[in-house]
Amino acid sequence: MNILVTGANGQLGSELKDLHSTGHYKDFRFRFTDAEDLDITKKQELEGYIKQHDIDTIINCAAFTDVDGAEENQEAAFLINDTAVGYLSETASENHIQLIHISTDYVFDGRHYLPYKETDTPSPQSVYGKSKRAGEQKVLEHQAGIIIRTAWLYSSYGKNFVKTISRLSKEKDELKVIYDQVGNPTHAGDLAESILKIPEKRKNNAIQTGIYHFANEGVCSWYDLAMEIIEQENTPSNIRPIESKDWPTLAERPHYSVFNKAKIKNEFGLTIPHWKESLKKMLHKLFMLSLPIILFL
Repeated sequence: MNILVTGANGQLGSELKDLHSTGHYKDFRFRFTDAEDLDITKKQELEGYIKQHDIDTIINCAAFTDVDGAEENQEAAFLINDTAVGYLSETASENHIQLIHISTDYVFDGRHYLPYKETDTPSPQSVYGKSKRAGEQKVLEHQAGIIIRTAWLYSSYGKNFVKTISRLSKEKDELKVIYDQVGNPTHAGDLAESILKIPEKRKNNAIQTGIYHFANEGVCSWYDLAMEIIEQENTPSNIRPIESKDWPTLAERPHYSVFNKAKIKNEFGLTIPHWKESLKKMLHKLFMLSLPIILFL
């Protein structure tokens, strides 16, 4: 099975690389690409790459993820999150390729009071959310494959909330963190493992197309997550809870980003770890990566 991974230098793509390096996925031949290797905003280049390497599965991790930046760079956000996804969807549909596309909780307005199901009506409030929803519609229009929505993604790679709090808590005596936004933190490593269960299902014609929600189990606020980080790392920083209005941003953030994950758990037989368990695993990995490399001669 020849798998193309786009956006391979991001959080999720890097976790997929790590899984590949374990040697546990010998039936999968991966092609890891980023913008420097493959420009997915150019359909001819994309089609040529897919034919050259006989790709039969695409995992699209590429995205414009700067939520506030999207408010000022709408064209760039829609180019990556919508137009490029359209090209991927068209190419996948025309060549009978399975597309696994990653989307976001920002397609919802965050005003729900029950965990969001895949059947709930999207209502994005930010440019980022609107561009990601437009990309979803391209996948659905072409019946190209699977959409996995995730939320509050973090990893030992790239820029994310967990790494930021981990660093700042060691540098500052006090941090202000929002407490009135709640959701499901998602370890990109857990998402990566779950994604790699999909190609085999597709091979057996068990899965065709549709939307799935994935996040770690459990619910918390950004404040709760920050408190757990400093507790697990035993750092002395004081975390002070604040409201969203006290930390104004260009883009509106959902206040409620909790997912109902029954569909993906039932169809793929997944057991999803609690967010605290996955956070511990990620912080340990982050610590190990920070250690100096010692060469023994």
